[in-house]
Amino acid sequence: MKTGEPKIPTENNELAEYFHGNQGRYMRKWQHYFEAYEWHFQRFKGKPLHLLEIGCYHGGSLQMWRHYFGSQIHVHGVDIDVRCKQLEEAGVSIYIGDQGDDNFLSQLVSQLPPLDIIIDDGGHFMHQQIKSFDVLFPHLKDGGVYVCEDLHTSYWASHGGGYRKRDTFIEMSKDLIDQLNAWHSKDAESFAVNEQTRHMHSLHFYDSMLVIEKRERTRPTEHESGKRVFDSDPTGEPYTKRV
Repeated sequence: MKTGEPKIPTENNELAEYFHGNQGRYMRKWQHYFEAYEWHFQRFKGKPLHLLEIGCYHGGSLQMWRHYFGSQIHVHGVDIDVRCKQLEEAGVSIYIGDQGDDNFLSQLVSQLPPLDIIIDDGGHFMHQQIKSFDVLFPHLKDGGVYVCEDLHTSYWASHGGGYRKRDTFIEMSKDLIDQLNAWHSKDAESFAVNEQTRHMHSLHFYDSMLVIEKRERTRPTEHESGKRVFDSDPTGEPYTKRV
């Protein structure tokens, strides 16, 4: 933290508290991420856990995850910098490769156990974020969490982005919103339920971050309870049809 910058709120947030008092390896995070981390990660604390983080940097966040989740976690780190192999230790495995490379991602999946948490804090280029999601999301356990960070690069030409430019992660994620609701489509030929619909429980958008909660789903069902007060809707139509 630079002198004069506001402190990250640490009340009831162990990850923010750890970050603020960090005496370990260097890391850099947007301060508003910590509220999202705490909200989505706290249920995993103290449990057997496999976490994959793309983008090791100096290894500070690898240490933070181990401290927060406890002794039963195994952290898997991915980075293109071969020096990051030095960050390996008990409970931490490092894989060197480009997250935008299909062959590397395929090999990575073959080496990894099913994952509980995936955090993409890697190169932040559009093809990297999209390919990583396409390959790794299916490898996430039911009940797991997928996090893609620093989505502001979707608006940066330097990273292949641009406002409402197709083939950015932000625009792809807007398609995921549609897919989340595909059970309700009345045009099955052009917009149908797929594996994403069946396994995305919810999408949580934050500034520069998307968190996807994975959980197997079936077609939503609507139910009724209680007694009607009126026999018709405001237009006078009887309550006989359901929409």
